[in-house]
Amino acid sequence: MIRTIKVQESPVIGAFATCTEDLVFVPLNTPESVREKMGQFLQANVVGTLVNGSTIVGSLCRGNSNAVLVPKDASVRGTDQIDIPVVELPAKINAVGNVVLANDSAALVHPELNDRSVEAIEKALKVDVKRGTIGGAKTVGMAGVATNKGLLVNPRATSTELEMLEDLFCLPVDIGTSNYGTQMVASGLIANSKGYVAGSQTTGHELGRIEDALGFI
Repeated sequence: MIRTIKVQESPVIGAFATCTEDLVFVPLNTPESVREKMGQFLQANVVGTLVNGSTIVGSLCRGNSNAVLVPKDASVRGTDQIDIPVVELPAKINAVGNVVLANDSAALVHPELNDRSVEAIEKALKVDVKRGTIGGAKTVGMAGVATNKGLLVNPRATSTELEMLEDLFCLPVDIGTSNYGTQMVASGLIANSKGYVAGSQTTGHELGRIEDALGFI
């Protein structure tokens, strides 16, 4: 079964959508056919939403099984369909999804995130939080994908960064790309422990790396 799609007519699906173990967040106007595929691939309920009126839902929020993080004073559509808390970060950060990489046990965040925000993330997601980079990139939420089974990260990640990720998440970490060589792998990949969906330009070789790294082989 081909697990590649477009969201908002774009292969950069990670900018427009994100997921937890049980929920997939997509823009409100996402066609039913795309919603069905994402729900099927990720075995999760699909929620149509807008964050501050914007369709770049994947860049603006990040969650796990315990909560969803959104920008300060954000207006979020579709919260009646979300059965976990929606928590605003205290820092003036709009692109929460770009600066937080998380699963149900740990989170890596932008190295310059302030203490209040780190504490808020720890409390809301109920995880261990550490600041850091992946491949030198501070936008760790787009530089890697973390599930409860494994991580796939930017191929420029250093051995020190990979070791830090393995220690933090206590999971295997591999490197790879999406959308025909995009190093910010999460811009073209959404995954949980039950499945994944990749951007429409992702190659067969890349899909193989994704499946291997995230434990689907």
